[in-house]
Amino acid sequence: MSDTDVTPKALTLEIAKEKGWPPNIQAAFKRMSPASRYLGLEILDVDMKSLTVEVAFNATEELCNMWGGIQGGMVAAMLDDVMSFAVGLDLDWGQISPTLELKVSMLAPARPGRIYATGRVIKRGKSVGFIEGELKDAEGRLLATSSSTATFVTLKKKD
Repeated sequence: MSDTDVTPKALTLEIAKEKGWPPNIQAAFKRMSPASRYLGLEILDVDMKSLTVEVAFNATEELCNMWGGIQGGMVAAMLDDVMSFAVGLDLDWGQISPTLELKVSMLAPARPGRIYATGRVIKRGKSVGFIEGELKDAEGRLLATSSSTATFVTLKKKD
C-alpha cells in the first residue's frame, strides 16, 4: 500500500495492542465469541476517553426473518454486543459485565449487508454501568437504538 492510499488497514490483534486497546477488545481478535462471529462482527474503532466502540456487522441472510428483514432478536443481539464491548473498556482484569436489562427501539427494517453500530458508556458506577447503542445502515439511516444496564462481576481464579 502506498503512502497516498487511503484504504484503511484491516484491524488485527497487533494493531489493537499498538493502540493500547483494553483486554476485552484484544480478546475479540484472539478468539471471537461464536455469537459475535455469527453476527459478522468487525471492530472498527475504540475511543478510551469517551468509552465508545464502533463496529460493523456483515449481516447475512441467515439473520433474516421470512420477509427478508433481519430478525428483531438479531438486531437486539448486535446492539447488546456493541454495548458490552463499550462497557468492558474500563473493566479490571478478571471482571465481566453481564447485561441486567436491555431495551431496543426498532426504527426501520434492517436488511442484510454492512450494518454499523456504536456503543457508549453513559455512566459507570461502582457496581453497575449504563450504556447506549445505535445501529445504522450503510447509508447512515438509523435502524435501532438501545439502552442497557450491566453489572460488574469479578471472576474467581481457578486453583
